[in-house]
Amino acid sequence: MGLVIGIDVGGSTTKIVGIRDGAFLSPLMVRANDPIASIFGAFGKFTSENHIPLKDISRVMVTGAGSTFVDTPLYGLPTGYVDEFIAIGLGERHMSGIQNPLVVSMGTGTSFVRVNGNQIRHIGGTGIGGGTITGLAGTMLNVREVETLSSMAREGNLQNIDLMVCDFITKPGGNLTPDTTAANFGKIKDVATKNDFALGILNLVFQTIGMMAVFAVGENRGEPVVLTGNLTTIPQAKEIMDHLSSLFHFSFLIPEHAQFATAVGAALAAQDSSYFRIIE
Repeated sequence: MGLVIGIDVGGSTTKIVGIRDGAFLSPLMVRANDPIASIFGAFGKFTSENHIPLKDISRVMVTGAGSTFVDTPLYGLPTGYVDEFIAIGLGERHMSGIQNPLVVSMGTGTSFVRVNGNQIRHIGGTGIGGGTITGLAGTMLNVREVETLSSMAREGNLQNIDLMVCDFITKPGGNLTPDTTAANFGKIKDVATKNDFALGILNLVFQTIGMMAVFAVGENRGEPVVLTGNLTTIPQAKEIMDHLSSLFHFSFLIPEHAQFATAVGAALAAQDSSYFRIIE
């Protein structure tokens, strides 16, 4: 098969990659509120920047919430629709090198996908995610950009926001440490700054997602939990997840270009007709 284009149409961004002979090239992301506009915008920019003529594209594969608006072949090319959870599983298995991962897709909300051989199953999720971050940041801090929030959070102090184990236990037992959060936003001090609140928001979201992953893994903690989605690009994601890893003795893995994993999975789905339906 020649060049396959994978497009992941999310709630606020659209990601696009090309796959040729198992290797992906030139990942690209565009922001747009309208799914159709973002699809054509991403496609046009991708093919233009990479000097790809339409005749070199063997198939276009679309996935994500906005992809349901695609009801005709894109540019007359063979076009397929891939269930988003299938794309998440295929993409992260390919990019992480782990054959049967538990995948946590952190987007506007968060989905948990378990891969077991050819079986890829959505096991649940939570509405906590990027939408929570931007909603709280906009309401509490009048900050709309995640990059700005993350920069503010670098100067934040959770001691002014969260109730910690050390606030009421001198010698914590089990796997708890003194700086373990007992209650998010449970101890907001009068001296708390905007930077403190910024860190508190990120800590709330990533701790919640991380703990749900802990519960999903259960006692089977041999392989890392693989993280994907736009939130993986926020530096605090790895820092907070690493702290949870030390508490519960397993690890989280963020592959390179993890935010493009679903688009990669969509393109890979073209190799097996059972993973997609043709858009006619």
